[in-house]
Amino acid sequence: MKNLQLAPRPIREWAPDDRPREKMLQKGASGLTDSELLAILINNGGKDSSALDIARHVLDLAGNNLAELGKLSLNQLQKVKGIGKAKAILITAALEMGRRRINIRAPKKITVRASSDIAKYLSQLMRDLDHEVFAIVFLNRANRIKNFEIISRGGITGTVADPRIILRRALEEGATSIVLTHNHPSGNLTPSRADEEITRKIVEAAKLLDISVLDHIIVSEEGYYSFADEGML
Repeated sequence: MKNLQLAPRPIREWAPDDRPREKMLQKGASGLTDSELLAILINNGGKDSSALDIARHVLDLAGNNLAELGKLSLNQLQKVKGIGKAKAILITAALEMGRRRINIRAPKKITVRASSDIAKYLSQLMRDLDHEVFAIVFLNRANRIKNFEIISRGGITGTVADPRIILRRALEEGATSIVLTHNHPSGNLTPSRADEEITRKIVEAAKLLDISVLDHIIVSEEGYYSFADEGML
């Protein structure tokens, strides 16, 4: 006699305590696992799998790591059975909202006294990017962060930063000091000759406008590199 293969029961037939939405109502979002939160975004499953099953497959694709999940492209997400274009867009949008929330809330609480004060914040904003960007952190007289802005975007190996654009934006922001930053998607934290040259140009130009360049920080998955800490400013 052949073994009977039973189709998975849809989430609506589960016990209330096991349903992600009902569980969130009872315990709050913090009481859910990563896969349960993702299942709420996915909303519904397919013929052979529930939304929670699909969510687990998506997390498997990312090595069960939310940081890696944030790096997956729309095409990569759609490789999971049950994830179409609409669901891939919804997941990507939710992850981007999380990144932007960090950008909005964190600056108001950070006073920069050392490279470590800002490196963690920058890492959270830039670690998921698979291409290089050059960004500026604008600070007030008390060294509190006023704003963060990506100035230019490049490819996997580099980007171009225009000192004129950077200093114009600093003046528009009313910043008295700035921190330069860019990421290295490769993971290598060693500054290139181009990194050193653009830093020198911006530092010299900023002096003419009475704007201080406090640091240039390179971030990657391996950590961060501070030009100020290494005596390169």
